[in-house]
Amino acid sequence: MKDLNVDVAVIGAGTAGLAAYRAAAATGRRVVIIEGGPYGTTCARVGCMPSKLLIAAAEAAHVVQKWPHFGLRLQGSVSVDGKAVMARVKRERDRFVGFVLEGVEAIPTSAKLRGHARFLDGHHLIVDDHTRVRFGSAVIATGSSPSLPPPLRAAGDRLIVNDDVFDWQDLPRAVAVFGAGVIGLELGQALHRLGVNVLMFGRNRSVGPFTDPEVRAYATRTFQSEFYLDATAEVRAVEQVAGGVSIRYVHQDGAERTDTVDFVIAATGRTPNVHNLGLENLGIELDGSGVPLFDRETMRCGNSDIYIAGDVDNDVPLLHEAADEGRIAGNNAARNEDPQPVRRRAAIGVVFSDPQLAVVGAAFGTLKPDSFVTGEVCFEDQGRSRIMLRNKGLLHLYAERRSGRLLGAEMIGPDAEHLAHLLAWAIQCELTVAQALQMPFYHPVVEEGLRTALRDANGKLMAASAGARAA
Repeated sequence: MKDLNVDVAVIGAGTAGLAAYRAAAATGRRVVIIEGGPYGTTCARVGCMPSKLLIAAAEAAHVVQKWPHFGLRLQGSVSVDGKAVMARVKRERDRFVGFVLEGVEAIPTSAKLRGHARFLDGHHLIVDDHTRVRFGSAVIATGSSPSLPPPLRAAGDRLIVNDDVFDWQDLPRAVAVFGAGVIGLELGQALHRLGVNVLMFGRNRSVGPFTDPEVRAYATRTFQSEFYLDATAEVRAVEQVAGGVSIRYVHQDGAERTDTVDFVIAATGRTPNVHNLGLENLGIELDGSGVPLFDRETMRCGNSDIYIAGDVDNDVPLLHEAADEGRIAGNNAARNEDPQPVRRRAAIGVVFSDPQLAVVGAAFGTLKPDSFVTGEVCFEDQGRSRIMLRNKGLLHLYAERRSGRLLGAEMIGPDAEHLAHLLAWAIQCELTVAQALQMPFYHPVVEEGLRTALRDANGKLMAASAGARAA
């Protein structure tokens, strides 16, 4: 058994762990980073990047369906070569992973430990059976794993998670996707557009990341018009059969049906990797999922010398948030005597479906009723969107009734990834609706739709102010 003394121990070498290591090491402290699985972030290996590669192929295949509306004629037909699609996805995915590995390789060998870490107490941990580490402070950055609901396990080895999709050699004939959230929508729509028969089953009317019922309903109708999506599915049986999985369910038309698919994809959320870490030996408070309670501005767990960052904290499972949390945790772990709070950036989340989905700042469901007004725009008649035949979408932005300050937005629509950034910047700068309307808007652009929503909100704010004065 080897003994190692360090100032900071970082557990996990994903996005958050690498950011924490670099931040702590930059202070000159002795830092070690510990990883028990393969190097390479979730984003690069099985998340953001390979999924966008699959989506890009799907968009290229789908765009030809709009050609006749532009007066264009396609001689013959477009066919999808599943093997070629997946070969490119994996080839480019491996390039992105390679960039991450280059960064890991740049870390001194003496600062890396391979193996699974387990806390012995608040200042000691053990890595497998080969190294005992004494640390001044530690950062937990162990990430998360896809969850597998027990009822789906009847699919046997035909039950997969999104991670497994990117190991396919070819595209399947048919899949059932359980979960209509971010991962389910992105993968399900992409596979549908690449010629795969897709059945998508959701629960509790949950579609995408939305809490605004009107925006969620619009999104549901939009995706249902393209492929089978039941947001309140009643699945009665899942059974592995020869060559696939039998799904018995109540169709939206009310009749019971049975379909056979090649795979069942569980897109039903992710679980923080907190088990087998020995957290019970730390004397820190845990939530109902076994995740340490922590301060979002310092990433510190209670008054301990333990910090947490990334998907493992079960807060905002996004790459840019993981990187930010890693930097905050690493800096504060290195300066453990006086951890400094850091103001977090405005929240922003994007789903790369078509139309795209986004939630920015405060979501509808987090706001107090009657404390805000809603500015709205529908993109069906928005000029630039109609020109491009991308005129599907609904944007709701929320402004504080008293001050007019922008609070948040939920949207489905064209170029939502760009509109979301503009709104996130405006929210972080604490702009009011009136101030945002003073910003330049070119013509004709999709951003004019955002201006329409701002004008709608401004009118409601003026009416509310007039009503308050009259009262």
